Amino acid sequence: MVIDMLNPYRHEDAEPLAESVAGMVGPLSRLIDRVRRGEGKEALLVYVNDNHGDFSATREDLVAAACEGARPDLVEPIVPASDCAFLPKVRHSAFYGTSLEYVLSRNGIERVVLTGQVTEQCILYTALDAYVRHFEVQVPRDAVAALHPDLGEAALRMMELNMHAEIVDADACLR
Repeated sequence: MVIDMLNPYRHEDAEPLAESVAGMVGPLSRLIDRVRRGEGKEALLVYVNDNHGDFSATREDLVAAACEGARPDLVEPIVPASDCAFLPKVRHSAFYGTSLEYVLSRNGIERVVLTGQVTEQCILYTALDAYVRHFEVQVPRDAVAALHPDLGEAALRMMELNMHAEIVDADACLR
């Protein structure tokens, strides 16, 4: 699952977030490529992205806005393919108000790998919602971005301890 990576980086905390994303976009891009090549057992690539309050925005609109934003270099390596599942969201959790649970269940998914931004917000809340829905949770620490490094580390620890999430490197995912 790729969460909130289609970001135009034109907001109050864009600079520190972009710095964090710059360090993880490589591992995330490689992980996405592995899924696209069919590595991993029955892996399903799903993008869930904030619609930034534009309820008429399509996938194409969100991709275009992000690619035309302040940091296209952080977006272009991870743009979703046209045949990839894509769900817009409006709140922190990728499950809240979306059909994500249905999509995962329909495809027989039992474990979710959470990637994207922001570790201490959307990743953490999605991990909790996945856990309470009885999905196994895996988070590659090098494929998530935090606004605040200390809170990002605390969020990873909370996911590990409270939600039994497996915290790994991106290279260890899908194995």
